[in-house]
Amino acid sequence: MLDKQHTLFVCTTCASVWQNGKRVGISGGEQLLQQLQELSQGWELRKKFSIQAVECMSACNRSCVIAFAAEGKSTYLFGDLPVDGCASAVLECASQYYTKSDGLLPWSERPEPLKKGILAKIPPLNKWSKLNISCC
Repeated sequence: MLDKQHTLFVCTTCASVWQNGKRVGISGGEQLLQQLQELSQGWELRKKFSIQAVECMSACNRSCVIAFAAEGKSTYLFGDLPVDGCASAVLECASQYYTKSDGLLPWSERPEPLKKGILAKIPPLNKWSKLNISCC
């Protein structure tokens, strides 16, 4: 699993200010993305874990939102992350996710900002591919 590409998705619409139906200024999600990109310059996993902006992750009432994903691993979606002060915790949790062959992140092992605000843990696609279930 460690040779597979891992991705950290960051919602760039989170914590936006809107006026007359248009976004004004830089959003909280864009600020978090910038912090993660800057901090990751010295991160040992920067070449194995891409950081990708996503225009919207549809969790607007739970901003800021990030997700960890990799082939063969559970995907995690976290919300309620503060714009300031959580980037290092996100990269620490990403490192934990990277080292786990199944991607499972026990609550007790996660950095404090990622203990709360979990929105989803989605099982890997390959877990269900062996089942022969037909519907409808």
